[in-house]
Amino acid sequence: MGFKLIYLFLLLPLLTLTILSRADHALASDKKLHESHRNRTVLAGAGRVKIAALKGRKQTSDCNLFQGRWVFDASYPFYDSSACPFIDGEFDCLKFGRPDRQFLKYSWQPDSCTIPRFDGQAFLNKWRGKRVMFVGDSLSQNMWESLGCMIHASVPDTKTTFLKHTPVSSLTFQEYGVTIYLYRTPYLVDISKESVGRVLNLGTIEGGADVWKDMDILVFNSWHWWLHKGVELQGWDYIRNGSSLIRDMDRLDAFSKGLATWAQWVDQNVNISQTRVFFQGISPTHYGKEWNEPKNTCNGQMQPLSGSTYPGGSLPAASIVSRVLSSMKTPVYLLDITTLSQLRKDAHPSTYGGGGGTDCSHWCLPGLPDTWNQLLRSSLGVKNRT
Repeated sequence: MGFKLIYLFLLLPLLTLTILSRADHALASDKKLHESHRNRTVLAGAGRVKIAALKGRKQTSDCNLFQGRWVFDASYPFYDSSACPFIDGEFDCLKFGRPDRQFLKYSWQPDSCTIPRFDGQAFLNKWRGKRVMFVGDSLSQNMWESLGCMIHASVPDTKTTFLKHTPVSSLTFQEYGVTIYLYRTPYLVDISKESVGRVLNLGTIEGGADVWKDMDILVFNSWHWWLHKGVELQGWDYIRNGSSLIRDMDRLDAFSKGLATWAQWVDQNVNISQTRVFFQGISPTHYGKEWNEPKNTCNGQMQPLSGSTYPGGSLPAASIVSRVLSSMKTPVYLLDITTLSQLRKDAHPSTYGGGGGTDCSHWCLPGLPDTWNQLLRSSLGVKNRT
């Protein structure tokens, strides 16, 4: 799709929203959220939990949302997958025969605070007339579809417009003027066609990135594709690293260089008086024996690991994300989902993703990405209705 068509695609729902949304709902207070790069706080729910802005490090304020444990919660899940029209088959585990239901019944409990239950209507009212975009790979899609379902469950009768295209898809809640976009670009940096073939250029972000600039909330993600091997799976033939054109290189090093290019793009192009920027964090896989059990995949796993630490330890990619975010001048909030997701070896589609094989990379919906969105909401400071 050409860039002009992408802009037209983004513009069409906005024309509709202008008619349906009233200007007096615009929230002038949103602009105040960026007055300080280093000392900002947001409010998470009725408890007024103080949360420090993250710049590539763990929170050191009153509550670390990402340190805690999974607890059984009979009130879960947030929605019925059969009632949500936005879920792709690869995430719809119940539709494709997953027999157990216990994996749906866990909530994340931070050690030092309580996360308010997600309220989709409160989210829509808070962000009336605004645009949210998830930018990245299929894990971004996982989170995008989750948020759509969570909101839809709160306002099931509101009119929506759901458009799926490449690279941009959108879901608009018409009454509220809120549009949630997905922009698929698994490496964030460019893959360009050259005479030698498809080239992953670690130093450029040009193709379509202009459409990211005018969003009110940006949630970026990248990692899984950097591990893909073979020209078909990885989607490129060569890597351009500076002036060098090479067949391959250390993938962690390539990820670090590509993420540094993304960080430079954000620093140079994002207007922080308008746009909140998040990095989704590294979503883990469960194909190995990291949790000290004889089974070597997620298949057949029916409950989370207990406690708050993961036997396999941290992921090197997560350290790269922290380092890059720490070097940025733009305040970027890290949704530090890695450890809490590592504990959920039970939450993958495994053999119930509709595509055959065993999927221990993505996550069932309803499921873990709903918690990611709860944490996103808490970081944005959306309060439940009173």
